[in-house]
Amino acid sequence: MSRPDATVSVVVVYDSGSRGHPVLSGHTRVLAEAVARGAGTVEGTVVRLVLVAERENHWEALDEADAIVFGCPTYMGSGSAELKAFMEETLQPRFLEQRWKVKLAAGFTNSAGMSGDKLLSLQQLAGFAAQHGMIWVTLGQLPGWQASSGSAKDENRLASFLGLMSQSNADQGPDHAPPPSDRATAERFGRRIGKAAHRWVRGGTFAAVASS
Repeated sequence: MSRPDATVSVVVVYDSGSRGHPVLSGHTRVLAEAVARGAGTVEGTVVRLVLVAERENHWEALDEADAIVFGCPTYMGSGSAELKAFMEETLQPRFLEQRWKVKLAAGFTNSAGMSGDKLLSLQQLAGFAAQHGMIWVTLGQLPGWQASSGSAKDENRLASFLGLMSQSNADQGPDHAPPPSDRATAERFGRRIGKAAHRWVRGGTFAAVASS
């Protein structure tokens, strides 16, 4: 059944670690907030930010969401331990009951390296969403910084497609990293997710995912 005039719910659930350096903590949180801001610019969209360490208070919101966005740092070519613990906790009863089936899903990750094998983390998130029967929303942005005229100021400067990739200098806190280009990319991604969720909800289960 479609919901033509419905308010849409987007939950951004994320981990933002620091590998033992509290002063550097918050890079992934900055991205989560930017994604949430972007989704919130779509009229009729209610957005909730959920720190994965506080997930016990938000399972109901996750179950009721129309779209869930997963975010974490990339450590050693993988998503963070806290995010993976969250994923495993969804086995019972959410995965077994397929509670999240046909919700929209998307993902983002951050590391200090330009590559850092972040694609592996996005694939991990996308595979997790697929096991839940969710519909994955890609970044939907052309890559920047692919010519001599480009620069690190370009949006999607890391040329990602599966989801949002960001890079934060290891010696800078969240006041400076990730840079404005990555934050702008995250906001646009959030807006795309919000639009996609509205089109999905209006058209019912088999609606086409909206373009950005």
